[in-house]
Amino acid sequence: MLPLDGDADVERAPIRLAEVLEVRLPLLRPFVTGFGVTDQRHTVLVHLVDEAGLEGWGEGPALDHPYYLPDTTASTFAVARDYALPLALAMGSPGSAGPLAVHEAMTPRIRGNTFAKAGVEAAFWALEAARLGVSMRALFGGHRATAPVGESLSITETLEETLEEVSVRLGEGYRRIKLKIQPGWDIDVVAAVRELVGPDVMVQADANASYSLDDADALARLDEFDLACIEQPLGWDQLLEHAELQKRIATPVCLDESLRSLDDVRRALDIDACRNVNLKPSRVGGITESLRIAALCAERGVPLWCGGMMESGIGRASNLALCSLDAFTDPADMSPASVLFEGDLVDPTYEVKADGTIDIPTQPGLGFDVRVDRVEARTVNHAVVGV
Repeated sequence: MLPLDGDADVERAPIRLAEVLEVRLPLLRPFVTGFGVTDQRHTVLVHLVDEAGLEGWGEGPALDHPYYLPDTTASTFAVARDYALPLALAMGSPGSAGPLAVHEAMTPRIRGNTFAKAGVEAAFWALEAARLGVSMRALFGGHRATAPVGESLSITETLEETLEEVSVRLGEGYRRIKLKIQPGWDIDVVAAVRELVGPDVMVQADANASYSLDDADALARLDEFDLACIEQPLGWDQLLEHAELQKRIATPVCLDESLRSLDDVRRALDIDACRNVNLKPSRVGGITESLRIAALCAERGVPLWCGGMMESGIGRASNLALCSLDAFTDPADMSPASVLFEGDLVDPTYEVKADGTIDIPTQPGLGFDVRVDRVEARTVNHAVVGV
């Protein structure tokens, strides 16, 4: 395991190619949340190749719009190209810095823009694993061979559609059902799902910041359904309001977009604004910050799970590796590409097994074979950064 206070002594050939790409991934069907409808996925990739021919791939999966967080696909591409990747490459001779040094080079200088920093850092982590000849699971110090996963269900036109999909996903082995909710689509759907699945299946709700504190009484009605948590019920910057809400409901509050750093997580836990943490590595600025957050949650005994941003297999690779750590106590959001996209950017891609788990890659580097031909075919924006 690489220590968090410094990089391993690694033989590093100079980087000869550093590029940023925006790719378009058509969805098999629209995904509906409190933010709106998504029918295609644009995401940002970072690709590194060193003089020894070893590669590193990373993904900065911001959304196309600024309704989740200020970061967007366009801003992530621009910041990765113009600032984050140049800062990383400027660390010594091109390619001489490890991922921890890259994190420290970007973090104090670039304000916010966590998705751009995460995509760059992830590429350096994957390259480091390739250089060491180890998996990212080993690099992060994890030992689990599989990751338990749950399924996140979008808002449907009818309750019957939701219940049908719940039955299908449980039949496929998923360990947890997460229901997207919003005002007018909450109590009835949660009640119906709980009745369908019984008391032993883990169910949680995700509000995508669609409620206000004025809705506390309505949200308290969800207490009777024994939810694992209600995720991000209030605004993305309303930490104090979430603390007030938690006083008024029994269901644990889980925070998502309110948590963009280790300090954010510590503050939220200190004031009891949440009792459950959704960790999306790209949302917090990358793997280094994720490792630190995981250590904090383990120290505090806080339920922790890895959230998803509808990443391609490139972005899922490091998420899966993180899930090998004991700190991740609850099933991850990890829908396979076969559920989301017309085709993944890695092949073979990952799949959910009958027991509701995904095998964590053990091959060196990224852990998956990237289909460069698919990347090229779906690239809509491309920039080479000078080394």
